[in-house]
Amino acid sequence: MLRGLIVLLGWLVAFSASSAGFERLGTLADQGFRISVQARLLDDGQLLGSIEPALQLTPASVTKLYTAAAVLDRFGPQHHFTTRLVSGGRLDAEGVLQGDLVLDGGGDPGLVSEDLWRLVQQLRGRGLKRINGQLVINQWRFGPVECLTPDRCRARSRADNAYSALLSSAGVNHGSWCLQVRPGARAATPALVDSCANGSPLERIDNQVKTLLADEPSDFQAVRLTDDQGDRLVVQGHIAANGGNRELYRASADPAHQTGVTLLSLLEQAGIEVDQGVASSSETPASGARTLASVQGRSMQALILDMLNYSNNFMADVLSLDLVESPQASLSQAGQALEAFVAGIPDHGPVTLHSGSGLTADNRTSAQGITALLEAMYRRPALFPSLVAGMQSPANGPMTFLRRGGDVFQHSVMVKTGTLSQPVAVRAMGGYFRTREGRWGVFGMLVNGTNKTPYLSWSRVLDLLSADLEDMIAAN
Repeated sequence: MLRGLIVLLGWLVAFSASSAGFERLGTLADQGFRISVQARLLDDGQLLGSIEPALQLTPASVTKLYTAAAVLDRFGPQHHFTTRLVSGGRLDAEGVLQGDLVLDGGGDPGLVSEDLWRLVQQLRGRGLKRINGQLVINQWRFGPVECLTPDRCRARSRADNAYSALLSSAGVNHGSWCLQVRPGARAATPALVDSCANGSPLERIDNQVKTLLADEPSDFQAVRLTDDQGDRLVVQGHIAANGGNRELYRASADPAHQTGVTLLSLLEQAGIEVDQGVASSSETPASGARTLASVQGRSMQALILDMLNYSNNFMADVLSLDLVESPQASLSQAGQALEAFVAGIPDHGPVTLHSGSGLTADNRTSAQGITALLEAMYRRPALFPSLVAGMQSPANGPMTFLRRGGDVFQHSVMVKTGTLSQPVAVRAMGGYFRTREGRWGVFGMLVNGTNKTPYLSWSRVLDLLSADLEDMIAAN
C-alpha cells in the first residue's frame, strides 16, 4: 500500500513538473492530443513552462516563421525582386519589335497587375506599338513547380479557394484569379461579374449570380474548372441590390499562363498589338536579350508583413524557392535551404521542412525549436523589427478567431498561427510576449491530433493557452 502511494505521488510530481506553467493546456494530453510547448524569458533564459519541448510535431503555417527568418537572413529587409521585359529582337523606327517579348520572372511573390501596368507604360515610353512575335512568360527560375500536397494537386484541374495556388517565379496576383461581383441594375437581373485586374474578363466566366432586393442577404460561391480550353470560372448565388462590390479569389491552373493573359490584356489596352499570342517557357533567357522595361517589387520587409499577416501560402513557398540558387528549383530543394539555415540556430534541435508554407503535413519541428528560432531573431536587431512587424497582436490582427482570452493575452503577445485539418488536426502557434514588468519572452506551441482525436477547435486551444500565458505574463 505504502509503495503504491509513493509511486502515485512520484507520478503526480513528474506530471506536475512536465506540465508546469501549462496546466490548462496540458489537459489536452489527457484527451489524446500530442503536445509540445515551451515558454521562457529572453533576458535570463528562465523557463516559465513546458510540456515535451523537444517532441517533433507538425507546425503547419508556423513554418512561415522559418521562411521569414531565412529570407531576411539571406536577402535583408530592403531587398527588392526585379521583374523584366526583355527581347533579343530589334525595335524598328515604326515601333515594331521584330521578335518575341519575354517577361523574365524574377521570383517576386508580391507581383501584381499594377506592376505589369508599369512595365507596359515603359514600353509605351519607348514607342512600342506592335510585337511581331509572341509574348513569352519565362519561369526559368522555377515553374511549373511539382505539387506535393493533395490541395495543390487538385488545383491543377479544379479550385474553390486561393490558398492552394500553384507556384511559379513569374506568377502574378498570388497565382489566383480575382473576380469582382456587383449587383445588376435591379432585382431579378443578373449580377455583374468581371476581373478585378482590369475590369474585363480574362478567362471564361459562367455567371449564375442573381440580383436580389436591397438588404436581402448576399451569398455566392465560385469554382475554377480547367478543360482543354483553359480556365473557366463558375460563379453562383445571389447579391443584394445594395450589396456593393465583392471580390472572390480562386487559384489558377497555370500561374505563368495567368500572367501572360493578364499582361496581354494590359498591352492591348495600351494599344500595343501582339501578333502571335501568349506562350510560356522554362528555358534560360538568351544572354544577348536586351532589357526593355523593368520594375522593382516591394521591399522584403513589406512582403514578409503580408505573408505572415495573411498566412499566404503562395508568397511563403515562392520566397523559400528564391533561396535556391540553381534554376528550376523544387520545393524539396527549398526545404533543404531552410533546414541549412536552421542548422545555424543555437539549441534548435532537429527539424524537417518540405515546404516554406507549411502546407506539407510532414514538416516537423518542436516547441524548443520554435523558441530557439524566435530568440535568434530577437538577438539580431537589424532583422528582428521586420519579423515581429508581420506577427499578429490578437486584438488588432486580421485573424479575428484570435480574439479570445483576456486583455493581457489580447494586447501582450505577438503570434503566428498554424492550422491543418488533414490528415490530423494541427493547431500551432509561435510568438513573443511582454510581461507585466516589460520583459521579453518567447513561446512555441504545437498540438497535433491522432486518428483517435481527429478534430480540435481553435477556440478550445486558445481558451486554455491564453489563460496559461496570462498567468506567466502577470507573474513576471
